[in-house]
Amino acid sequence: MQHLNRNHVSYGDWEHGTWNVQPWHRGNSLYDLWQPHRAKGAWPEPDLGEALSCAEAVAALHATGWAHGDIQPAHLIISHEGTALIDLALAQGGAIPAAYDFSYRGCLVHYESPEISRSVLETGTATPTLAADVYAVSASLFISATGLRHVAYPDDAGRKDQRQAIVDGPHRPVNVHGVLGKLIEAMLSPDPADRPNSAEVCKELSNGR
Repeated sequence: MQHLNRNHVSYGDWEHGTWNVQPWHRGNSLYDLWQPHRAKGAWPEPDLGEALSCAEAVAALHATGWAHGDIQPAHLIISHEGTALIDLALAQGGAIPAAYDFSYRGCLVHYESPEISRSVLETGTATPTLAADVYAVSASLFISATGLRHVAYPDDAGRKDQRQAIVDGPHRPVNVHGVLGKLIEAMLSPDPADRPNSAEVCKELSNGR
């Protein structure tokens, strides 16, 4: 049995290949928790404390040197005990035995950054990064607050067309009010170097409360 740092991810071998076990966390996903903000006539400005708790969960992982690679609203579980960042199956950042390693071929496309989508389109694979995680957090906050994907494409579009739309841009106007909207806009920058890092996101949200 092997473990991934303090995130308590266990993995190993059995007769059919490899296995992976991660802790179970009770709570509501970010998308479910923010459903009232998507109701008709609602003011789409969710509680900054909830957004901060999500950013802090991501920043805690980043502080260990790991990128998650698959951040989406369903992987941010919020409860009275705090926010858990779940599903570390695609995480990268440390030594992984070859038997358990595999090429990263992107994630749920709705939350991919332009550089990830571009790399998958061009080469079939990509490398998860901290900056791409920040982009995925912003796309998660945006869709949870508004019900809209950050980039417009038909509901029946295939993954290739979805990725091309993300590469081509631009993203939808960020119609989330206040501090959160301004921060989402910055986190959705197509240039990874222009995005705040996860610690800076936490600081902005904390100062805005």
